[in-house]
Amino acid sequence: MESTRRRGAALEADLLDAAWAELKAVGYPKLTMEGVAARARTGKQVLYRRWRNRAELVIAAMRHHSGRIADRVPDTGTLRGDTLAVLHLMSERQREVGQDVIHGLMAEAGFRKAEATETMQGIMRTLLERAAERGEIPTADVPTRLLTLPTDLLRHEMVLGDEPVGEGTLEEIVDVIFLPLVSMSAP
Repeated sequence: MESTRRRGAALEADLLDAAWAELKAVGYPKLTMEGVAARARTGKQVLYRRWRNRAELVIAAMRHHSGRIADRVPDTGTLRGDTLAVLHLMSERQREVGQDVIHGLMAEAGFRKAEATETMQGIMRTLLERAAERGEIPTADVPTRLLTLPTDLLRHEMVLGDEPVGEGTLEEIVDVIFLPLVSMSAP
C-alpha cells in the first residue's frame, strides 16, 4: 500500500484539527508547536512554515473549527439585536475555548491587535449602516471609538474576568452604554 503525502488544503486542515485537539487536551499554557506536530504526525517545521508562533496557530485553529465572526455578521432586524448577537458570538467563543486560551491569546497575540480592531470596525460599521437604512438611527457616521465600544468593553471583561461574561453584562453594554451613545452622537 502506497502512502500518500498530505499537501495543500488537506494538510492544512489536518494541522488545524491537530492544533484544536491538542488545545482541548492540554490547554493553552501547555500547548507547544512540538505537541501539535506530534499529534499531526509531522515535523514542527511544517507548522512554522504556515504560522509564526502558537498564537497564530491557535487563532487559525479556532477559525477553522468555528469560523470567523466576520463571515457571519448577524442581521436580526434591529441594531440592539445585531449588537447583542455579535457580543454573543464573541462570548460563545470564550466559553468554547476557555479563559486560559483567551488570556493567553490576548497576552501573546499583540501583533494581531490592529487586525482584530479592523475586523470589529467592519462588523460594527455594517450593523450601523443597516440600522441607518432601516431608519433606527439617523446616520451610521459615528466616531471610530464609539464604533468598537461594545466589542472593546466585552474584551475588557474577558481579560479581567475569571468567568465567562454573562447575559446581563452583554445587555448592559448594549442598552446602557452603546445605544444611548449612538443616539447622542447623531448630528
